[in-house]
Amino acid sequence: MRGPIAPPQVPLSVSRADAFVDLVYDSRDRLERRWPQLSQVDFLILDVPGSGPDGGPDGDADTETVPLGRVVPAAGGHRDRIVIYRRPVEIRTKSRDERAFLVHEVVVEQVAELLGLAPESVDPRYGQD
Repeated sequence: MRGPIAPPQVPLSVSRADAFVDLVYDSRDRLERRWPQLSQVDFLILDVPGSGPDGGPDGDADTETVPLGRVVPAAGGHRDRIVIYRRPVEIRTKSRDERAFLVHEVVVEQVAELLGLAPESVDPRYGQD
């Protein structure tokens, strides 16, 4: 007998990439309740920096560290975009809870950069465990 080990509605069948996307969108949804203008921002998840439509790292960016996220300002008919890099975040975390925490921190930091605010203004719980 062949077939999937678990039915599609069971969390076991959710890939790591899909689970990561869910974490990013959960953070976006939490912040969007407080900052409705985020509904006009596209959130992208890429595996690593420099791949896909993010335009790669900034020319003046610190090349010693791998970014976890990036803001891409509106241009060329595209809306503002916030890009979160999946693999660098996954490498820095050991559990799903740690990953959820770090994803939210990165999303808050990128939203703060986009809005020109301090991360603590975007989410008062920023930096707290």
